[in-house]
Amino acid sequence: METNGIEIKNFKKVVIIYNPNSGKQIFVSMLSRVLDLKRRLTAIIGPNRVELTELREFKKLSAWADKIKEEKYDWVIVAGGDGTLRAMIAELNRNGYTPYISVFPGGTVNLVAKEFDLPADPQRWVQRVRRGRVKPVRIGKANGHPFLTVTGIGFDSKVVDSVSSLEKRFLSSFAYVVQSGELVRKELLLSNWRYKFRVKFDGDPEWYEASTVIIGKSRYYAGRYSLFKGAAITNDYFDVALFTGSKRADFLKYAAMILMESLEGEPGVIVKKAHTITIECNVDGFPAELDGDVVTATPLLIEMQIEMQAEPVNFLA
Repeated sequence: METNGIEIKNFKKVVIIYNPNSGKQIFVSMLSRVLDLKRRLTAIIGPNRVELTELREFKKLSAWADKIKEEKYDWVIVAGGDGTLRAMIAELNRNGYTPYISVFPGGTVNLVAKEFDLPADPQRWVQRVRRGRVKPVRIGKANGHPFLTVTGIGFDSKVVDSVSSLEKRFLSSFAYVVQSGELVRKELLLSNWRYKFRVKFDGDPEWYEASTVIIGKSRYYAGRYSLFKGAAITNDYFDVALFTGSKRADFLKYAAMILMESLEGEPGVIVKKAHTITIECNVDGFPAELDGDVVTATPLLIEMQIEMQAEPVNFLA
């Protein structure tokens, strides 16, 4: 449940973790906005209470998570994309200490910032978060790896796995369009989609067949599309879409459905809600994408944090 009344001026230790490699950003522009953000927060919270650190490698997040726990930071602001945010929360989750979290958008898609309607302008961002609204979010986990917005396995995760970090940074969303076309040419031009998934929900013994699976943990998918009615990052369940067709025409139809934000009631698509999802594939190690990054692979066990009796992450947004 959303709560109000957090006074950020009372925070003693705040850190802005800035990832200059996130998304398609002009370095000077993004850096200037992050410096402006720090200046504005310092004016409210006080000198020597707001730190800024640059993060170029995710492996350094572990040391920062240790520091945040040891020194009991009040607030962590991730200036980057969904992948950076997910990686930071994963390390904090590992340590068992998670302060208030916020995100300042700087990535390729920024689904979390969009879900919370957080602007990229420092002045407006500060005006928004200083209202003190706290939104608890139950984290999803796929094979133990946290995710915040979406997990996909099938066509979309194969595309994500094909996009290099360099393409992602400089071509942004266009990189996925290019790789989607290439994947259609390789996998669907002369034959049907050869990958098959079996999916089981909660305690239901029935297995469902699918060619692609999208598991939503937020309102948006691929940046701007709302696939599931009533979906929100603060929900304590997953919205799941199973695409059952395996022909090229089926995948073109599914793409059109996503563009039109219309999945429910459509032939060839099964829409479910669940807290626990098990996924198997006809090939070992098929890549799964979490919040836009390939992090794990089949077989998959996907669980809502509530099932693990863990506390939600409190977003200041």
